[in-house]
Parts: sequence; C-alpha cells; structure tokens
Amino acid sequence: MASRQSFIVAANRLPAHRVSEGRSVAWRRSPGGLVSAMEPVLTEHGGVWVGWDGSVGRSRRSQNVGDLTIAPVALSRSEVDGYYEGMANATLWPLYHDAIRSPEFHRAWWAKYREVNQKFASAVVRHARRRAVVWVHDYHLQLVPALVRQARPDLRVGFFLHIPFPPEELFAWLPWRSAILRGLLGADLVSFQTEGSAKNFARAARQDQQAEGTDHELTTRGRRVRVRANPISIDAGEFERLGQDPAVQRRAREIRERLGRRRVLLGVDRLDYTKGIPNRLRAFEELLREGRLSVNDAVLVQVAVPSREDAAGYADIRREVEETVGRINGQFSEAGKVAVHYFRRTLGREELVAHYLVADAMLVTPLRDGMNLVAKEYVCSRADLGGVLVLSEFAGAARELRRALLVNPRDVDALKNVIVQAIKMPAADRRMRMAILRTQVKRHDVFEWAEAFLGELKA
Repeated sequence: MASRQSFIVAANRLPAHRVSEGRSVAWRRSPGGLVSAMEPVLTEHGGVWVGWDGSVGRSRRSQNVGDLTIAPVALSRSEVDGYYEGMANATLWPLYHDAIRSPEFHRAWWAKYREVNQKFASAVVRHARRRAVVWVHDYHLQLVPALVRQARPDLRVGFFLHIPFPPEELFAWLPWRSAILRGLLGADLVSFQTEGSAKNFARAARQDQQAEGTDHELTTRGRRVRVRANPISIDAGEFERLGQDPAVQRRAREIRERLGRRRVLLGVDRLDYTKGIPNRLRAFEELLREGRLSVNDAVLVQVAVPSREDAAGYADIRREVEETVGRINGQFSEAGKVAVHYFRRTLGREELVAHYLVADAMLVTPLRDGMNLVAKEYVCSRADLGGVLVLSEFAGAARELRRALLVNPRDVDALKNVIVQAIKMPAADRRMRMAILRTQVKRHDVFEWAEAFLGELKA
C-alpha cells in the first residue's frame, strides 16, 4: 500500500530520471523551473510527484530522490505511441498552437489517451490522504481532474495548462472536445498562462457543457469551478546568481573572443515548428543580402534543442533549418567569420547563461507559445543591464514583458526592422528597458507563481 500524502503533483514526466551507475541504476533530479517551484512545497507539506519516467516497461515503486518522493507510472509501447507521440504531440500540441501544423485525429490515439489518464488518476488516488491537495499539469492529463473527483470527491484538485488553450472555433475541431472539457471541469481551479486562454476555455465550457457563469467562475453540475490566468515564471534568483558567477562570466568572455567584435544575435529554442526559427533565419538572411547588416558587424548564434525528432513534421523543420543555415553561411560567410553558428544540442545551464551574457540581442520569436521562459531567463541573467530582448507578440511572456521590442514574427519586414533597432539601440535606452524587465520577472518568480496558485486552490 502506498504511503498517503497531503499534496500530490501529477505531470506527464517525473522531476527525476534514471541513470546507470555500473551495474546499478540510480535516480537523478532533472533541472527545471517547475521542479524548483514544487520542491519547497513538497518538502513543507509532505507530498509525492506522480509521473512517467520516459521509459517503456514494468512498474517501479515509489521512492525518494533527494527531498522529492516520486511515484512512477509505467507505460507500454502502445501507450507511449498512442497517448504521448500520437494524441499529445500530433493532435493536441498542433491544435492548441493555432493549428500551425494540421492536427491528426485518430480514435486509437484517443483510446490510449483515456487509458493513460486513468492510470495517472488511479496513482493520484492511491497516494492521496483524505482532503489532500492535487495539482495536475498540462495537456497530457486533461481527463485526470474529473477522474480523480469521481473516485475521491474529498480531494481538492487544481489544473494548470502550460500551453495556450485555443479559441472556440479551433477547439471545436477536436472530436473529443466534450470529454476534454468534462475532464478539466472536474477541477476546483483551472488556470492558464494568459487571460486570453482562460477566456477561450470559459467560452468553450459555456457553449459545449452548458456551464453557467463568467470568464472567471463557472458553475457546472452543482459545483463551482474557478478559472484564472496565472503566468508561470522561473527561479529568477538562480539565473541572476549564475549571471554573476565568475566562472560563467569567464566562459562568456571566451565565447565573445571566438565570435569577434561583432554584434551577437542569439536564439535558443526547442527544434519545434511553433518556434519560428525559419522566419528568424529568413529575416537575418535578407538583412545580409540588403547590406543592412554584414558578417563583419553581426553574427547569429542559433541553439536548437532536439525535440520529438521521430514525430511527424519534426524532421521537416530540422531539414528546413539546416538547409537555410547552410545557404546563409555558403553565401555570406568569410574566412574566420561565419554568419550563423548553429548548434543542435542541449546546453547546460551554465553554458546557456554564458551565451545570454554574450547576446547583444535575444531573439525570442515563436509563432505561438504558452509563455516562453527563455525570455525571462535572459532578462534575469543580465544584471549588467546589457542586451535587448526581441519578443514575439504571440508568446505569453509578451503580456508581462512590455518593455521588450515586440514583433509579429510572421511579418519578416517588421522582424528585420526590430533586429536592426535592437542592435542600434542607445545604451541608456537598453539599460532602462532591461532594468524594468528584470524588476518584473524578479517580482513574479516561479515561487510566487506556485504560491499564488496553491493559495487560490486552497481558498
């Protein structure tokens, strides 16, 4: 029998991963803002994190990893294919991101999605004390709130969606929209990154489920469901500390020396079709062709973190990006001066912050994004008040970071103009903007986010 806890986090992935140590296997904590936010809460209240460890195979028992207690949910190969690769990544992800790529609708995927959501709900119920608080995360587990409530009406259930919730006319495409809405309405609190997403959900619930109420509070089946916008953030103090770490600053100087005395444009994204990398490359290529920039005065560094590379559409975006980088470098690079430095790999946190310190302009230009924490990481790393943040209007972060240079990334001419503006911005303007941005992010960090959500859920 599992030990029962007063606080449960349920998310697709566990905050730890398995590593081989000789003949034995150990668990290591995974980095990330969500883990940083949840750990003090789990430590204070005593709790458990329910999630998948990313492997395929047999069930594993709950165990402690540092201060965290983890409860692995085992998934079969067919469940990974249908629930994760299929329904989550090929149906919900593109649909919720404005259908940038056409979502696929397969009944077999939906069947596996329901099956796995039931597994997660059963694990939550098994570990929860009476009247425990349960926090369910993201689009993978949208059926879990109602499944948990059905089994344990004594529990307090909250749900947070990390990606956008689509407008009603797009959500209506989903053959299983009614089941998704019933699942989410099983929560006491449903929270989103932006007011726009919260309103989209409330409208869909009123239309499809005949829920009554406002954009902030619904009544359904005799229950009250609160709807909120509560944008996620980062461990601001950690990134500020790293930005002032002598070893990180030394590494930044090394990178700067290798790039030469040129303005550095930086992009750091998952290699995903929602991130707008091709538009960014096209804008840089046209600036070079028009002579508004040259390889002697500007360089683009693009870090593309591998993402779902076996999924449909991801091989296409990788090929497009790599072909564009090759074309730009072939046409504009000179001996000792490459136009685009392209890295398809994950950078460690210290290396990442070192790149943030080098960047004269940070290009965060997704076509659609729930939040985008890279923008906030860059701002908090720059205690020197240097650098300019160029930010897509379609990232959730644009609602908070109003002193960034906001741009529509689909408008390549506007993107070109804002890149030049960032490079040529007077030092006093750069410092003023960065100071305001840093104050915003430090005031609303990931710990304030978690505290605000849980305070609302427990109220």
